[in-house]
Formats: sequence, structure tokens, C-alpha cells
Amino acid sequence: MAKKDLLNWIELSRGAIDKNINSLARLAPGRIMAVCVKANAYGHGLTEVVGLLRKNSHVSYLTVHSLDEAIRCRDAGWTRKIMLLGPIALDMTEAVLRYDLEPVIFNRDFLIRLGRIAKKHDRQVCTHLKLETGTHRLGVTEKDLPAFAKIYHQYPSVIPYGASTHFANIEDTTSHDYAEYQLANFERMLRQLAKLKIKPTVRHTASSAATILFRKTHFEMVRPGIAVYGLWPSKETYLSYRLLGGENDLFEPVLGWKTRVSQIKQLPADSYVGYGRTYRTTSPARIAVLPIGYYDGYDRALSNQGHVLIRGRRAPIRGRICMNITMADITDIKQVRFEEEVTIIGSGGSETITADTLADWARTINYEILARISPEMPRTIVK
Repeated sequence: MAKKDLLNWIELSRGAIDKNINSLARLAPGRIMAVCVKANAYGHGLTEVVGLLRKNSHVSYLTVHSLDEAIRCRDAGWTRKIMLLGPIALDMTEAVLRYDLEPVIFNRDFLIRLGRIAKKHDRQVCTHLKLETGTHRLGVTEKDLPAFAKIYHQYPSVIPYGASTHFANIEDTTSHDYAEYQLANFERMLRQLAKLKIKPTVRHTASSAATILFRKTHFEMVRPGIAVYGLWPSKETYLSYRLLGGENDLFEPVLGWKTRVSQIKQLPADSYVGYGRTYRTTSPARIAVLPIGYYDGYDRALSNQGHVLIRGRRAPIRGRICMNITMADITDIKQVRFEEEVTIIGSGGSETITADTLADWARTINYEILARISPEMPRTIVK
């Protein structure tokens, strides 16, 4: 479908994603790079992003949360390694072999089931042991390590290829004492595993923030996510990096989000706009009605808060954002036409609205802004 036929669409920059991965590869030279494509590739579109990453030699792993995401990666033509981060139903364990996946291990019942199936099919399966160091989500505690080691020894077809952990507080602060505490826990648990005759080949702890800030967390592999898509994990990460003397032009946002003007309305003074009468004009106004709403992922919290870009100028949102419709004030923007292109995320003229901008207005984080963009929206690749 040609862009002129679309009312709402996402643009993905091939050049930006290559630049971001090259920047990460410079920060962690020689590391096997795992790129997170969970949550529909952070809202960018899993199939489209896999197509872009297939052409990048730095990326030898993809990481996904669910079996469904892993299958979609295979269907999209990904032939390299896939690490499955999240849980999988016991009855679906055989799919690990069928789709050649490397599951992250944190459940004994699953590990036993995987061991039995691998033995039955005479197959070796690489796994990654998730060590609980202080985030207290999925993970194996130190006291449970002997039980997991026993299962690995019982089923030698299941290989403890990797060991990982995840930092709880490396993005939200410029003080990284807790990350240091977790890293010390991780290294102590690795020593305990060695005593149990379990020695993983690949250690990986580094999210985007850790990849950017802490070389000692890189080990044999890094697992960047949001930075691949050209966004900083947080303002604190950016500040910490710049205080360390880091360059400003490290990343470039990959995603642009566009819509079109569906109707232009001329309103008199004292007219209400939208549900709940939350906005009232104080003088004659021109309102552009846009065919986008919270169903598409445009957060309702942006009502009477956000802006869009039309003809390179900011048009403020008026009234409540609806399920499929949003209204913007174009009173001071001349010559706006029916089906004029409107920028939700991206640049126009001298103005830019980023996912971080929307996150600030909606009082959330850039991850959520991106991940909630409707997977049904068309994605197009631009140079």
C-alpha cells in the first residue's frame, strides 16, 4: 500500500537502526550482541525490525519474551540464535527444539521436562540460567542453585550455556550502588555454580543502560533493547554518560509516527470540544480532527496536554483523546488542508516531538509510549 493511501502509519529508518547498533558495538567491542524484539520490537513492528536486523552482522542473537514472538521471528526469516526470556507452558516445551530456541531457565519443572524431551529426541539444547540478584522477578535464588545443578547433571543434553541477570535500578538513578550490589551477587553465584561443576560459556547482564555506562557488565554478551531503537533508557542514563565525557550524537530515533487531517472545523467562541466538555474555546478557532486515538496507542493522558506537528508547527491537543479520534487546534497555522500530513512522533520544520516528549506529557516512560502503538498500524521502511 502506498503511503498516500494511508491515514495512520509508522516510518522506520534503516539508517538510524544501523547507526545505533554500530554505536553499541563500539561501546561493547567484540561482544555477541543480543537485541530485544519483545513487545512487537518495542512497538516498531517485529517482522519489519527482524528484516532490518537480518542485514546487520553485529547481531547474532534476538531475545523475545514469548514463544509466539520466537515463532514470528522464525517466520520472518531469522535463522540465527533466539533467546526466549519469558515462561513457556510445559505442554509446549517441545517447541523449543522445533524452533531451535535457547530458553532462559528459572523453573525446575520446565528444566526437567526439557531434559526429558531433549533425551527422547537425542538433541542438545543450549539454555541460559537466570540468576536472581535483587530484581525479584523471574530467576533462580542462590539457595536453589544445587537443585538446578543436579538437574543439569541428570540431563547432559541440556547445556547450561549462558548465565544472566537483570539490573533493577540502573536506569532510574545516577547512583549505581544497587547495580554494584547485584553485580557482586551475580559473580558470587557464578562461583557457587563453578563449585557445583556448572560453568556457563556466556555471561550476560548488560541492558542498554549497562552497555552504555559499565564496561565491567559486558562479559561475553550484551543485551541492548531501547538503545537499538535510538532512545536513551532514561534521562539519568544520558546524564551519567555525558558526565563521563560521552558523545552527544550516539543514537538516532528509528520510529516516526504519522497521521492525516480528516476534517477541519471552524468553531465560534465558547464552543466545547470532545467528551466531557473539558476544553472550551475562548475565541473563534479552527480544529483539525485526526483519525487516531487511544486504541492506536495515543495515550488518553495526552488530552489537553500534548501537541502534534502540522506544517512544521505545534498544534495543541484540544479536548479528550477518543478511542479513534483526536482534535488539534490549527487556528494559528495557515493553509492546512484536508488529508494534510500530521506528525505524532518525529520532526517538522524546526520542531521535534519524540517518544520522550510524549512520555513527559503523559507522565510515563518512552518504553510504554512505543510498546503501546497498535501492531495493526502499517509500518514502512525509509532510508
